Amino acid sequence: MTRHQKRLSVPKSWPVERKTGTFTVKAGAGPHGKAGVPLLIVLRDVLGYVDSKKEAKYALNNQSVLVNGDAASDVRRPIGMFDILAFTERDEYYRVFPDEGGRLALTPIDADSASSRLGKIVRKTQVTGGKFQLTLHDGSNLVVDDASEYSNKDSIVVDNETKDVVVHFPYEEGALVTAVAGSHAGEIGEVTEIITTKGSGNNSVVVETEDGAFETIEQYVVVIDENFTGDDE
Repeated sequence: MTRHQKRLSVPKSWPVERKTGTFTVKAGAGPHGKAGVPLLIVLRDVLGYVDSKKEAKYALNNQSVLVNGDAASDVRRPIGMFDILAFTERDEYYRVFPDEGGRLALTPIDADSASSRLGKIVRKTQVTGGKFQLTLHDGSNLVVDDASEYSNKDSIVVDNETKDVVVHFPYEEGALVTAVAGSHAGEIGEVTEIITTKGSGNNSVVVETEDGAFETIEQYVVVIDENFTGDDE
């Protein structure tokens, strides 16, 4: 199987130029599905920290690049929405956040903010032993003793070291959300109305922003708080 990806067919979320060449690196297996951006692209094309795959591999061999608290070992490791990147030798930290247009961008954050990451709950199931498994937007799983307070479309903040839930943001009217896909990707506002659609159609949500309001489907929004808006200092 080829390890290359044609630039013209990469997902819209990838922060790459499409007409500067024919191919780019292909994301490996891992979180975020097809939307995951290979770590090499982040290091080389976005941050400019390396000039080649060889240099990127050297950096990873030194365990100086952490993704969600764990040392990255594969330059093709997919990076996606709300991941935390830490560069220990540089003392630099970033959160992956969607910008306007849906492209993934890096927001500088401090070390304290880099100790945990945000996840949107997409599925809740009971597992052996009576505990519950929460599946997050990136495909990762978290096991909790009691899931009664959690619902699909809620967001949680997970400690990168202990994997414990440290904050829970319910999906409800009044919640602060960001759109992560669609024509309003990157916009942030407060949910003013949740519109339930009968049958198999998608529910929609009305979001009020500083500049007005927009309506989009529920799947396109993620509950956040002010610490995830790019205003960290």
